[in-house]
Formats: sequence, structure tokens, C-alpha cells
Amino acid sequence: MSSTRLPGTPRLLRALNDRAALELLLERGPLTRARLGELTGLSKVTASQLVERLEERGLVTRVGEQAGGRGPNAQLYAVRPGSAHVIGVDVGADRVEAACADITGAVIGRVEQSTRDTDDPVGVVHNAVVQAAQNAGAPMASVRRVVLGTPGLVDPTTGDITFAFNLPRWHRGLLAALRDDLATPVVFENDVNLAAVAEAQSGAAQGMTDFVLVWVDAGVGLAIMLNGRLHHGSTGAAGEIGYLPVPGAPIPRDVSRRAKPAFQQLAGAEAVRAVAREYGFPDDVTAAGAVRAAIAAGTAGGPMLDELARRLALGVASTCVVLDPPLVVLAGEIGRAGGAALAERVQHEVAAITLVRPRVVPTGLREEPILRGALRTALDAVRDEVFGSTVG
Repeated sequence: MSSTRLPGTPRLLRALNDRAALELLLERGPLTRARLGELTGLSKVTASQLVERLEERGLVTRVGEQAGGRGPNAQLYAVRPGSAHVIGVDVGADRVEAACADITGAVIGRVEQSTRDTDDPVGVVHNAVVQAAQNAGAPMASVRRVVLGTPGLVDPTTGDITFAFNLPRWHRGLLAALRDDLATPVVFENDVNLAAVAEAQSGAAQGMTDFVLVWVDAGVGLAIMLNGRLHHGSTGAAGEIGYLPVPGAPIPRDVSRRAKPAFQQLAGAEAVRAVAREYGFPDDVTAAGAVRAAIAAGTAGGPMLDELARRLALGVASTCVVLDPPLVVLAGEIGRAGGAALAERVQHEVAAITLVRPRVVPTGLREEPILRGALRTALDAVRDEVFGSTVG
């Protein structure tokens, strides 16, 4: 047996105990040393040493007292919010929204800015990130990670953007430029993937390790969650279901010419508005507004919803016969507008045309799914870094 491995054992145990204690403090709020000992199974002495160690490292702080029986009140401890910060960014075609959260997950600063009058993506992100941090009262030195949700493909090897249809000025090399500019780790992630992260955390997919999220908005997209992890594919193109060659729409032969791909033509926002017009709904509303109008119309709106469900089912069924997920979440503006009425129709149609029968449900999130997913992704990584560095 190598003698060089033995000294590491106590340090490893301390690190595991410290991480467990920090997670408990995040999940259950302020706790006393005695309660931490009970929950972790540690002795009073070991739990006290643990708390002292974390307090010395600036990771926990005293936040009050708990009255007991005889003797002095017990001190209550919590994770120190300012020990680290993260920033999530939702990048759209004409605006960028950023939010800053402390390590507990509390959002303490945000900003939204237009991008219509600039062709400098580094400047856009810089301004949004710095302003969000300033609004939060967080020094940039404490921002441990910035996660940007962006449409298009993110290379899983380099982490750079390789193709973003709605953001022509976003290009290879942008990631390195942003990291140099902000002097902090920056990560790109596909926006629909981040929506799935948020759905798993606090939406319709809580507790599910396997599911797919179908994003129905101006465009259509897919996020795949397998064993609790996002599946990106070898080039980052996993989930680009707008390019599915489906019946009922022309199939372009050269995507580089910006021709609209087949399933996008059939189920994107423009197609939904065309379907709405065909069934007598007004042309002066958004696609999501037309879907809401169809639902409000009751039985009169049924035929329009049926047609939209048949179209969506082509993409959902093509995905499900390959992955066979137990759950499909419909998200995006149109998916959210359709609610249970649309989801139930899609579920019925998928079961009618395939051998698989996934449960189809609407999103459980009413707002900011991409931004929420960006913050959650950043927090998970930073907590691993900060909480995992407690070996001393």
C-alpha cells in the first residue's frame, strides 16, 4: 500500500462533510451546529469543527440565534451569500437580459438592454454583465461564472458558437474575446437546452431524469435530457428539429442559403399564424395570441388546435421513436399559450401514429426559462468549485 495516499483520507472526509453541510444549509436555511450534526450524522465536536472551518473560509456566517431551554441560545448559521456570484444572460435577436445571483441562488440584480443599434457582441455582453453586477452590488471579482443562453449551435468541444441564424454577428472566437474582456469564466449554451434545465429544476419536469422539451416559438427546437444530463451531440446540433424532413413542407437542399427547413415551415410561428387565418382567426395577433384565441373560443377553436397538434406531432413523434422518453414538455411562447389543451392533443396524436406513448405536458414555467436555466447552470458549476475547495 502506498503511504502517499493515507494522509489524503482525513482531508477527503472533511471535504465530503463540509460539502454535505453546505448543501444542507442551502436546502434548509439557517441551522445550528447541533442540528447540522444531527442531519450529517456527525458528533457535536466534529460538527463544531466543521462550522468553524467553513466560517474561517468565509463560506458560512452567523445569522441569528435559536432560543432553547437552559443555557445560552444556539447560534444559527447560513451560507454567506456574497461568497460568490454568478450571472446568467439571455441573448435574443434584439435584446439581451442579464441577472446576477448570489451563491444561494437569490437573484439580486438584473438589467435588460436593446441590441438593435449595435454590431458589437462583446460590448453588448460586457455592458449587460457589468450592469447586472453593479445593480446587485456585487464586485466583478466575485463573479465566478457567466452563462449565456443563445440560439443556434454551440460546439461541445470548443464551447464556441458555430451557427446562430438570428445572431449573424455572433461567431467563432467570440467566447475567447468575452473571457478576455470580462476576466472570468464565460460559457455559451443553447437557449432551449437552458429552458430544459430550468424545467427540470422548478417546472413540469421536476424529478425526471429523462425527458425532452419541445420549444415552439418563432422557431422550433428541442432539448434532450438523458440520465439527468443534457445531450448535445457530436457537433452541438442535437435537437435542431426545425431541420427534420417531414411530410407537408418542401425540403431545402442547402441550409447555408437560409432557406427555411421543413419542420420549421410547418410548425414555426409563421405557420401557426397561417393556420389561424385558415380557421378564421384574426391576422393581427401573434401566433401565441392566435392559439390563446382558439382556446378561448371553446369548441369553435378545436379544429385549429387539432391541426396545430397534428403538425407538432410529426416532430414530437420523430423524436420519441428514437429516444422513447417518458415525458415531453411543450414550451416557448406558443407551447405555453397552448397549455393543456394543445399538449393533450399532441399526446393523443403521437400515440395514434407511433408505438410510443409519452406523456405530453405544457411548461410549468411562466417566465424567464432561459435566464433561469443559465443561472442554474452557472450556480451548479460554481458551487462545485467553491464548495469543493474546502479541503484544508
